[in-house]
Amino acid sequence: ITGSTDGIGKAYAEELAKRGVNIILISRNKEKLEAVSRSISETYKVETDFIVADFSKGREPYPAIKEALKDREIGILVNNVGMFYPYPDYFTNLSEDMLWDMININIASANMMMHIVLPGMVEKKKGAIVNVSSASCCQPTPMLTIYGASKTYLDYFSRALHYEYASKGIFVQSLTPFVIATKMVACSSTASKRSFFFPSAEEYASHAVSTLGLSTRTTGYWKHAIKFTLGEHLPEWIWAWFAMYFCRIVRKEALTCKVK
Repeated sequence: ITGSTDGIGKAYAEELAKRGVNIILISRNKEKLEAVSRSISETYKVETDFIVADFSKGREPYPAIKEALKDREIGILVNNVGMFYPYPDYFTNLSEDMLWDMININIASANMMMHIVLPGMVEKKKGAIVNVSSASCCQPTPMLTIYGASKTYLDYFSRALHYEYASKGIFVQSLTPFVIATKMVACSSTASKRSFFFPSAEEYASHAVSTLGLSTRTTGYWKHAIKFTLGEHLPEWIWAWFAMYFCRIVRKEALTCKVK
């Protein structure tokens, strides 16, 4: 599981461990990895291991990951690592570093991780891959342009790959959640509070794990599925108008907090 020390990644790891699955955590913070790894193995009595990797570093982390996973039998890969905007913003306000980080973390990591583990799954004729996309792939979302585009890439990639490898016993799932109350959306006081439509990561993961093997493209959570269906059927201009309206409010709120 990539990006596994916080939010959905951590909650997903705990859900799998609850079901008796041994876990390998991949993230960039060694102290957090050690703590989460220890906590999962003590709580759920499964074997855990971790790999320190910073996915923002382009091609750099993959030889070490490949080496660490060389003789391991990987049954499930969860590509969860992701990067979000500090707050919604206009494309030209984003730094070059941020553009590269978004591409390396949100897109390249999933490609490279799958390229590492898929041959072993094909050989065993079984395996599952979960790519955590986002409901922003549902329609073009202004002010979250590159984030939405990177998640749309993952959604398309997962769906096409499932057709390519289903006959070889591999199940590829595109997970498209709406907002979940995690640190990732701390820029919005509304979205970062748990509520009916904004579940905690733990609540979300318990639903999402149960869809594995059943649905190749899902929000992973019935309340989000209602919103996704509505979102898909809205005329694009209405979705875009609402996105602009909401994102401007969140941006203003974040900039005000910054000034304080």
